[in-house]
Amino acid sequence: MFSYQIESSDHQASIMLYGDLDIEVSEIVEKEIKPILTKFERVTIHLGEVPFVDSTGIGVLINLIDTLRKNNEHSQITIIEVQPLVQEVFDMIQLREILGEEVLI
Repeated sequence: MFSYQIESSDHQASIMLYGDLDIEVSEIVEKEIKPILTKFERVTIHLGEVPFVDSTGIGVLINLIDTLRKNNEHSQITIIEVQPLVQEVFDMIQLREILGEEVLI
């Protein structure tokens, strides 16, 4: 089961994701997470508790980051604490090149 927690202060937010990033998450991101995160200039996405990601989950991440960038051209978004199996998927599809070196840490 997927869940999330957002902590924020001033212009910065950190979101901790828990569970698989798959098709079931897309509606939650669209309706709940995006409206909150678009208010912040700096967003850190913690994937330490995400054991699995599929193509839909990757699409959700890319779409979220694109939306945040469109809302604020000065936005700083980082993805941290990526689990090894998820990192393998990110490496396979060259997600670092798609999102930018500064996003995936």
